[in-house]
Amino acid sequence: MQDRALMNACAVRAATRREKDALIMVTLRTRTAGAVATARPRGAVSVATPTGGSMELTTSVSEAGFSPLDLLYSALAGCLALSARHAAAQQGLGDRIDGIRVEVGGEKAAGEPSRIAAVRLRLIVTGTISAAEREALVAEAERLCTVSNTLAAGVRLEHAG
Repeated sequence: MQDRALMNACAVRAATRREKDALIMVTLRTRTAGAVATARPRGAVSVATPTGGSMELTTSVSEAGFSPLDLLYSALAGCLALSARHAAAQQGLGDRIDGIRVEVGGEKAAGEPSRIAAVRLRLIVTGTISAAEREALVAEAERLCTVSNTLAAGVRLEHAG
């Protein structure tokens, strides 16, 4: 199961052409993405990925673990954190960044259909960088993040036979 619109794995490597000149070469690598959820009449709902990840979803509001909304927020937070780390490396800030933290939450819509009305996020970058560098880093992270770009633009859901 592949959905190229959801794949956003990048690797960066530097190669020296001459002693003075460094060439940054970006190589795009794709990763199989997707998920399969399995539910029985009773018990937990299991989710698995084609890459070997698996987990059980929580079935009650008081149970510890991930709910489907937690996974949506986690996907956004994780993608932005990875994108910010990548942007820091691209911008030569990697050694001056102490940490990146992304906080995501949301508000459910009051009416039907059941959905999220608003998503709130905060991208916190700590380290010895200027406000202008921090602003440029956050902007680039948002530009790179496939999950935030997808949520912001909306996505067409296609039901397969």
